[in-house]
Amino acid sequence: MESQVNRPGARMTAEMAEQPGVLAALLEQRGEIASSVRALGEPAGVVLVARGSSDNAAIYGRYLLEPAVGRPVSLAAPSLFTLYDARVDYSGWLAIALSQSGATPEIVDVLARMRAAGARGVAITNDESSPLAEEADAVVALGAGEELAVPATKTFLAQLAAFAIVAEALGPVPWDTMEGLPDHVAAVLEGSARAAAEEVGDAVGMIAVGRGYLFAIALEAALKLKETALLHAEGLSAADFRHGPIAIMEHGFPVLALSAEGAAARDMADLEQRLRGRAPLLRLAPDPSAALPIPAGIPEALTPIVAVVRAQQLALEVTLARGLDPDAPPGLSKVTST
Repeated sequence: MESQVNRPGARMTAEMAEQPGVLAALLEQRGEIASSVRALGEPAGVVLVARGSSDNAAIYGRYLLEPAVGRPVSLAAPSLFTLYDARVDYSGWLAIALSQSGATPEIVDVLARMRAAGARGVAITNDESSPLAEEADAVVALGAGEELAVPATKTFLAQLAAFAIVAEALGPVPWDTMEGLPDHVAAVLEGSARAAAEEVGDAVGMIAVGRGYLFAIALEAALKLKETALLHAEGLSAADFRHGPIAIMEHGFPVLALSAEGAAARDMADLEQRLRGRAPLLRLAPDPSAALPIPAGIPEALTPIVAVVRAQQLALEVTLARGLDPDAPPGLSKVTST
């Protein structure tokens, strides 16, 4: 009999189950993290450096940091530095580099170049002794423990939470507390996405759409479906989706629509109404009737930290339904050198 540890998806499932504990432990470090970030001074602007799933976390970080700092927040194009040797003045800026392993050469290199150009550097990583951590002025250690499954789950969620903590350190944020988040994540983990996966069926393509803070999770959901289920999935802003890509719905691809309580709710409801009857519509929302429900009452800006768990569950179940192993997608490894 196949052992549980060798069962397809066993590692991804186990690491997803660790997320409430990882999140609770990280939140306990809020004061220490805030002090180390504030010690770097008030930034003239912020630049975020990432690749892969960390890039999706950085998009969420931008939505949090720009209002908190009141200064521009941009996403770096690493190739400008590593391929084209761009010379940019980062005097007074804060460069935040993300790498779950802390070992991606390109991210380490770009952070080093930005610091040499005048930036102060923060590393968000799971390895405090990694090359990225050694290059930074301050380190936000995720403390997620070793992640063996190739798809990032607990480290990605920790990156989202790290951005929320950094935003609190740098300025005003649209929430009063983060204390209930581990319980919300635990509640989501008690559910299943198996029925939603059945709605996806054998579709060759899928669209994930979100607006505002949940745009990043639409991107991450699509990435997870690509790398684990080998599904041609696309993550889009609900606003951009209307500007042309909605035409692809003539193919009847399933749509994952992510919504939260807040400013983007009405826009997402209007889009969902427009899509009904055109294709399978999987709603991820604070609604018990949704295909992928999440708890109600979570501030909109913090909803991604909970919603991403549902996206992980969906990717897991779609992958298993297709007879694949989400722990070890073909052609991928845990650390990618670019």
